[in-house]
Parts: sequence; C-alpha cells; structure tokens
Amino acid sequence: MYTAPTAIRAFIKWGDEWPKKYDLSSLRLLGTVGEPINPEAWMWYHKVIGGGRCPIVDTWWQTETGGHMITPLPGATPTKPGTATLPFFGVDAAVVDDNGKEVPANVGGKLVIRKPWPSMLRSIWGDKARYKKTYWSELKGMYFAGDGARRDKDGYFWIVGRIDDVLNVAGHRLGTAEVESALVSHASVAEAAVVGRPDELKGQGVVCFVTLKQGVEARQELREELKKHVRTVIGPVATPDEIRFTEVLPKTRSGKIMRRLLKEIAAGKAVSGDTTTLEDFSILAKLSASQE
Repeated sequence: MYTAPTAIRAFIKWGDEWPKKYDLSSLRLLGTVGEPINPEAWMWYHKVIGGGRCPIVDTWWQTETGGHMITPLPGATPTKPGTATLPFFGVDAAVVDDNGKEVPANVGGKLVIRKPWPSMLRSIWGDKARYKKTYWSELKGMYFAGDGARRDKDGYFWIVGRIDDVLNVAGHRLGTAEVESALVSHASVAEAAVVGRPDELKGQGVVCFVTLKQGVEARQELREELKKHVRTVIGPVATPDEIRFTEVLPKTRSGKIMRRLLKEIAAGKAVSGDTTTLEDFSILAKLSASQE
C-alpha cells in the first residue's frame, strides 16, 4: 500500500475501528510519499494498517527525477519514524547552505543532488531555459528541487518541507513541518497545516489550521492547550499566534494540502491564483470564517 501522509492522518481522524473491520493480513509493504510524514502518523500506519509487521518505505522523489531518490530498502535499511533514511543507489544527495557548502549533522539547509543519476530529467520539451532556471540556477552545478532537509548523526535525511514554507519569526528560521508535527503529536489533533502571515513586530506570525479527531470538541481551552504544547515541544519562538479549527483542509485531488491558499486566508486576503486542482471549493469559505 502506497499513499500520502495526508491520507494516513485522515484515517487516524476517522478512527481505528474502520481499518479493523477488514482483513489486512495480505499487506506486506507500506509506502508513504508526497510530503514529510510526522512520526505519530508513521507509528499509527505501522501498527494499525501494517499490524506491526510491514516495513515502511518513506520515499522522497519527484516526477522530474524519474524514480525514488531517498528511500529505505524494505527489510534491509533500519528505519526511524519520520525520516526517508538514505539516498538510493547512484544518488549523491546532500544538505547544503546558501553557498552550496555541506552543513554539519542536524543543521538545516537545502536538499540538493550533486551528481547526475539514473533516470534524471535532462530538459523540458521546447523550453530548455526554463528547465535550467528551475532546477540548476539556485546553486551552481547542483540540482535543487526546492525542499529543505537536515541529516542526523547516522546520515539519515529528514525532509522538512518546501524552502518557501520556512518561516522567519523574530529572526529565527522555523520549518512549518516541524510545527505541524508538534501539533499532530497532541492526542486531540488529527491533522494540521501551518503558514506564516505578515507581522510588524516579528516579521512573520505563526497561524495553524487544525482538524481534530472525531469526538473532540473545538473549544477555546484546547486552543490554549495546543499553543502551550507547541511551545513545550519546540520552544517559545514557535508558539502559534493563532489556531483555527476546521473540519477539513484545502487539498488537491491527489491529497496534498494547498498551503498557498491557506497563506492568503491567514493574511486576510482574497484567495487568488489557480484553484483548478482544489478538490472541494466550499472549504475556502469555511476556512475564511474560522478565525479565533
């Protein structure tokens, strides 16, 4: 079974009783793709869907790369919840700073590929200049897909999300995926999406859109509890400025959260740009009305 973390978190929200109605014993391998998976969702996927016996391959790649770039080999690579582990054969991946210099362990940076690899995209039909600008102009001689990451002491890659999803809060760089993971680690939360909004004092404020597990009441006390929880898990700089409870988040038909739309809603702007891939248009009006 190969699916997105967004779908896994939706299963968690609906409750364990649904997958338990079915015989899942034929499953041998689980996969996750599309965005970083938070450790809590990884553990639930392993325990409830995989019955504690199925290896999980958390994969990082793009359509443009032609195949998996960072992935465990099922049953062979020791896994850790939340990490895509190690580069696949023939892939020279690294985490570098803005100058292309590799950063030390557990320091965040830009995820790049430093050498050609099997199956790589070599151009865009009829628009070679666009291909070069999109993937090769940020760092000389390196393929940059736009994602941020860090490597732990074992060399494992932890994808933290899109570089343009990194917030600058009072001079501190804060990954939205990190805040989302902290929120989902709370027992009441099924899913979360975090975006920044302009703030005159801090540069950017932290706005969280949160869906709760079934049966959990959206109350003001829970908002304050979640703010304290994030502060405890990450630190004072990550404390949310605003938490909005919502039944659903805007997603594409393939299950990816459309954070660009959430940014506009958080900033109080009218939603603009392309919304053709949005699955449910009624969500936007509900989100706009979900302020604290």
